[in-house]
Amino acid sequence: MKVTSVADPFLPLCQRLLPTRLAGLSLALLKATALELAILAGHVLLYPSGIIQERRGPSCPLPAPEGATELPTEAKPPVVLLHGFIDNRSVFVLLRRNLAQHGRQRVESLNYSPLTCDIRTAADLLGRHIEEICERTGSRQVDVVGHSLGGLIARYYVQRLGGDLRVRTLVTLGTPHAGTRVAPLANAHPIVRQMRPGSELIEELSGPAPGCRTHFVSFWSDLDHLMDPLESACIDHPDLRAENIQVSGIGHLALPVHPAVATGIRQALDAVRPKDASASRAGGLTVA
Repeated sequence: MKVTSVADPFLPLCQRLLPTRLAGLSLALLKATALELAILAGHVLLYPSGIIQERRGPSCPLPAPEGATELPTEAKPPVVLLHGFIDNRSVFVLLRRNLAQHGRQRVESLNYSPLTCDIRTAADLLGRHIEEICERTGSRQVDVVGHSLGGLIARYYVQRLGGDLRVRTLVTLGTPHAGTRVAPLANAHPIVRQMRPGSELIEELSGPAPGCRTHFVSFWSDLDHLMDPLESACIDHPDLRAENIQVSGIGHLALPVHPAVATGIRQALDAVRPKDASASRAGGLTVA
């Protein structure tokens, strides 16, 4: 799948001024940056609609699109969406629609406060939210999709708070699993400090996690401007069943929005995996 080539007219100039490989990289970066700016503008418009926590009744699944094939409830547990730093559930508007169109009838979002100063506190809130969902829907487990910081919160819940009993599959999008060094001036915020390489929280997550039952799928981008180094968005842990999928051609903000990534997320959630699989695997997804 290809993103519209907004910068193609500039290619001959880039090739004259730069070496071929560098020109190709510059073109990809230019296209990704243009897409990031467009997504940012759209998200600013949608942001107010996601400020209030969503409310669900005892049984209020998303309406099934016409022609959608429904699989047994046990095969498709509820999906919980968890946003990133200083964001809200509005970032998942397109992903929610995509999941609903392909048979995921129970999709819910959790807004944690932008004033939250501790990942551990947010992880505890996520745990209580998931318990409420399981009680309300009668489901034994849920799947979780976390963007950026949301993925780190969900991972802490799974690894450190016993959440592997409830979370079947955790998909993370541009999450700094090994910490990120980007924007050093942001260290004034406690959560940013927790996301730094070598922080106490990152060290906690690198510790032993024997018997963890959750399957992890991490999508990371080669043009993610918030990951430093880029590979910090990969999961590298001997005790975790993890799959790292590289996305080529888009940036950080596009990960929860792009349709090709949404397809990859659906495939990750619907995959049938042996329960005793423990080896980390890698894959790739090109969006350029």
